[in-house]
Amino acid sequence: MLNYFFEILILAFIQGISEFLPVSSSAHLFVISEIHNFKIQSLSVDISLHLGSLLAILFYFRKELISFHKDKKLISLIILGSIPLFVCGFIIYKTGIISTLRNLNIIAWTTLLFAVLLFISDKFKVKKKIETDLNLKSILIIGFFQILSLIPGVSRSGIVITAGRFLNLSRYDSTKISFYLSIPAIAGASFLGLKDLYYQSFDFNLVAFTSIALSFIFSFLTIKYFLIFVKKFSFNIFVIYRVLLSLILFVIIYY
Repeated sequence: MLNYFFEILILAFIQGISEFLPVSSSAHLFVISEIHNFKIQSLSVDISLHLGSLLAILFYFRKELISFHKDKKLISLIILGSIPLFVCGFIIYKTGIISTLRNLNIIAWTTLLFAVLLFISDKFKVKKKIETDLNLKSILIIGFFQILSLIPGVSRSGIVITAGRFLNLSRYDSTKISFYLSIPAIAGASFLGLKDLYYQSFDFNLVAFTSIALSFIFSFLTIKYFLIFVKKFSFNIFVIYRVLLSLILFVIIYY
C-alpha cells in the first residue's frame, strides 16, 4: 500500500506541475517510466489526477468564475478559443492518430523546438492587455496554437503562453489565458476518459480519492506560485530546462 501511495505521489506531482507550467508532461512521464515501472497507472488513476487539476483551477479562480456572468465577452472568448482544440482533439481521439504521435523521437524534438519558440516569443514587447485587447481574432490565434498541444512534448500551457507573448501580451496575462483555457481543455479530456471508463468497472476507492487530493494540492500550489513567478521573471529557466530535458531524451534514443 505504501508503494502505491509513493507512485500516486509521483504521478500527482508530475500532473500538478506539468499541467500548468510550460513543460511537457509526456516527456516527464516517459523519463519517469524509464526509471520506475508504475503498477498503479490506469485510466481511472489518470482521470482522477486530471479531476484534481480541474478542481484546483476552478477553486483558485472561483471569484473570477462567479463574476464571469458580468463579463460575458471574456467567457465567450474562452469558449470560442477552446473550439479548435475540441474539434481537432475529437478527430484525433476517434481516428486513433494520437497513438502514432506517441513517439519518443517526436517528444524529444517537440520538447526542444517549442523551447526555442517560447524563448523567441518571450522577447516580444508588452503592448496589449487582456481587459482591453483580447478579441475574437487574438483568441482564435491562441486557440489554433493550442491545437499543437495535441502533439506529445509540446505542452498545452507552454504553447498558449507562447502564442500570448507573440501577440504582445504580458507574461502574466499570457499565463492567465493559459489557465482559463485549461478549464475546458481538462474538462474535455476528463469527459473522454470517463466515457471510456464507463465500459470498465470503476469504484471510487482510496486510490482514486488520494489521486484527486494530491493532484489538487500540487496543481493549486503550481497555479498560485507560477502566477507570482511570471510577474518577476522571464521564462528562460523553463527554456533551459526543456532544452536539457530534450538532450536527456536524445541520449535515451541514440545511446
